[in-house]
Amino acid sequence: MTLQYPMQSLAAHPARLSPAYRSTVKRSPQKPLIPMRHTLSELTGPVYGHETVREHDSDLTIQAKGEPLGERIIVHGHVRDEDGRGVPNVLVELWQANACGRYIHVVDQHPAPLDPNFTGAGRTQSDAAGYYKFVTIKPGAYPWGNHHNAWRPAHIHFSVFGHSFISRLVTQMYFPGDPLFPFDPIFNSVTDEKARARMISSFDLDNTKPEWALCYRFDIVLRGRNATPMETK
Repeated sequence: MTLQYPMQSLAAHPARLSPAYRSTVKRSPQKPLIPMRHTLSELTGPVYGHETVREHDSDLTIQAKGEPLGERIIVHGHVRDEDGRGVPNVLVELWQANACGRYIHVVDQHPAPLDPNFTGAGRTQSDAAGYYKFVTIKPGAYPWGNHHNAWRPAHIHFSVFGHSFISRLVTQMYFPGDPLFPFDPIFNSVTDEKARARMISSFDLDNTKPEWALCYRFDIVLRGRNATPMETK
């Protein structure tokens, strides 16, 4: 891994102020940011949640007594550094809407059914090669009130967490060919077309499980010229 941080890579991430995404108008900084020196505790600890990952936490289809409704899918890939090498022992978490486009959250009250057999959340840890894998249900699109007739494309939220407070990054994975891409201010807050494409998973027929689940590949690049756009940059 290179020691010099490539500042040009910051252009791949969405601006804090993206007027079409209305909530950023109120929450984005209005004054220049003040750099804060990291202390030893921020750089070295704690090991945040890795030890609590259980064997089946990565399979969102077996978390309840019954099977969730919707299209079963496999989502897998690698967490990589800017030189393309896999990053081991990364805590990878995901959360998502169900097949009808609804979250289990008190704020989500749009008229789509909840699924009692689907929590919408899972976690795993990357292996020695940086590889991770989830089994889940393909999420549905949902309305979000940002503008007239606003709908979010189907997506899965990903969090990757290293071994200290400052090492968490958050992004979103989309599905190829979604017709809602041109109309979504969150997706388009990433202004670089090539960077936006890095948030779109690729259909992976070779790893599809016949008669059971389709598969999508989503590699997460932590930084550098090919970095995956992150919400927390």
